[in-house]
Amino acid sequence: MGLTRDVLKLLKKHREQYLSAQEIATQLSSSRTAVRKAIHQLKEEGYPIHTIVNKGYQLNPACDLLSSEGIHAYLDKELKPLPIKVYQRISSTNTEAKQQALKGAPHGTVILAEEQTEGRGRLGRTFYSPKGTGIYMSVVLRPNLHLNQATQVTTTVATAICRVIEKLTDEHPKIKWVNDIYLDQQKIAGILTEAVTDFESNQVDFMIIGIGLNVCTIEFPSEINEVAGSLHPKNLTRNQLCAHLLNELFSLLSNLNDSKLLEEYKSRSNVLGQWVTFTKNQTVYEAFAEDINEQGELVVRLKNNEQMILNSGEVSIRWI
Repeated sequence: MGLTRDVLKLLKKHREQYLSAQEIATQLSSSRTAVRKAIHQLKEEGYPIHTIVNKGYQLNPACDLLSSEGIHAYLDKELKPLPIKVYQRISSTNTEAKQQALKGAPHGTVILAEEQTEGRGRLGRTFYSPKGTGIYMSVVLRPNLHLNQATQVTTTVATAICRVIEKLTDEHPKIKWVNDIYLDQQKIAGILTEAVTDFESNQVDFMIIGIGLNVCTIEFPSEINEVAGSLHPKNLTRNQLCAHLLNELFSLLSNLNDSKLLEEYKSRSNVLGQWVTFTKNQTVYEAFAEDINEQGELVVRLKNNEQMILNSGEVSIRWI
């Protein structure tokens, strides 16, 4: 399997040209027979590799299959050691990441999937995760944090996603408190943060950050068809997008207590200054979204002028 990954890495590096089996074998100190077996394995995995007699092999320049090699190529230098595992099909990257964390997976472990059969969203919902059209990623974090700082992590991740989209595209996404990313009033991404804590100290043992981003999904189930959308970036592969997300994510998480992050999150909010509805203790409320405090909680004011602070749940925006 090691040679197969090395061949893939070499083909990715030389996307614009054909490499003969002999050239690959020489560069990797292997044999032509072993190289051909590796090429066959890659084709079996779904990689579109062109083969021309007397010219060799070329990975289709438009190939957008996720791979650890493809992602590592665009990671910042200090993130090169990140362990990245890509699954073709999995129930949920968050579930897999949690299982690996319980077995001791180190800080920064990244789990990705081309397809999720039971993608998880907040409040027990599912996240539609069709094959080959999105980024379905979970990251294991082992931060030195108190449980009440968990919401800050979610707001920071949301800010990181928006930054990357603005850097790499012409789009200007907004954040719907606390964990959804919107473009043109359609949800294109969601964040699921899960924490395992020490019962006595409430210190976080580890966290799982799940990111679901619709990159080029076109068709959605009828129940979300009107509210779901996709990024549809130009000249940008999912491997590149994923790497840039990780670069920005780890950069911002290293400065979690920077007050400017909260101000940036608030400036990107599509909730603040809007009338919203929410349910608390089985009662439906309508309120004006005034602020987001330092803990990432939403501060709202009811029609009777009473102020409430929401630290969980979901709000619906009454678009005007």
